[in-house]
Amino acid sequence: IVIRDASEQGLVEKTARRVIDRLSQPYEIDHHTLYVGASVGSAMAPRDGKTVEELMRNADLALYRSKDEGGGSHCNYEPSLHASAEERRQLEFALRRALERQELSLNYQPVVDANSEQVVSFEALVRWNSNDHGFVSPAKFIPLAEDTRLIVPIGEWVLEQACREAVQWPANVKVNVNVSAEQLVEPDFAKMVVRALAVTGLEPARLELEVTESIFLRDADVARGALEQCMALGCSIALDDFGTGYSSLGYLRKLRFNTIKVDRSFVQGASGNDPESLAIIRAVVAMAQSLDLTTTAEGVETEEQAAMIRAMGCNKIQGYYFGRPMAAADARAIFARAERLAS
Repeated sequence: IVIRDASEQGLVEKTARRVIDRLSQPYEIDHHTLYVGASVGSAMAPRDGKTVEELMRNADLALYRSKDEGGGSHCNYEPSLHASAEERRQLEFALRRALERQELSLNYQPVVDANSEQVVSFEALVRWNSNDHGFVSPAKFIPLAEDTRLIVPIGEWVLEQACREAVQWPANVKVNVNVSAEQLVEPDFAKMVVRALAVTGLEPARLELEVTESIFLRDADVARGALEQCMALGCSIALDDFGTGYSSLGYLRKLRFNTIKVDRSFVQGASGNDPESLAIIRAVVAMAQSLDLTTTAEGVETEEQAAMIRAMGCNKIQGYYFGRPMAAADARAIFARAERLAS
């Protein structure tokens, strides 16, 4: 949208708001009501550029800032956005070479039985120590990997490495691997899981794939089909961050999960006697029991929180109280110590 004279104060903001409001009206298509969100970025000449190309590029950078902040809003271009875009470009370039340069590694966080406190599984967590950028937070590079679809080759590497490591653990201990929605819409996802299990020799029953509700937001049928194929192999499926989305109960009806993971935000809230968090955890546990599902509480950091979760009926616990994410050798050392004590 070109505004020839934007000298009137607030005109650009008003126009952006009108566009967002108009596009966000409900649409009736084939007897279904659909909602479309909208985000707007703007650039002002000559301040933000003297050519059409510069203005378009900078308005686009502002648009992506609006999207990153949740959408449904308008952002003006700022010079700092160009610096952020350049940093992102450099990170993407480095991430494309991370696998071949062997910069990725896996850490493992223990999940314990709520009553016996014995380790029942480890969640595999990918880490990136870049030669160019140093240690890059997963909160920064995982969304980048998903946006660029680099998550597909990275996810395949993570799956095989995690299975290879789990083979060295006791036979009753599982490995949990996070799977992105981008991976699940790949036509050969189930074949990739079969390949990882075959190459490493891990029993399918010892692999649990963790997904979030985001898998149902695009190509839900494809994602569900891929997960059902994995379940047919004998793998189990966990629904992570349960309760933080909008339609969790509907998702439980669409796909038979094995485990529900209670988000850490509810655990932290419950430990502070927040009545809503307490009610949500109790409801999730009761529902899981009636559906014959197991529950894992995330983010348990103190003995008091562990006791509270145990009393509320959760089956498994994960959090810093029982162990931070650790290197593979440290995870193996836990079993070695247990074996020495047993003998």
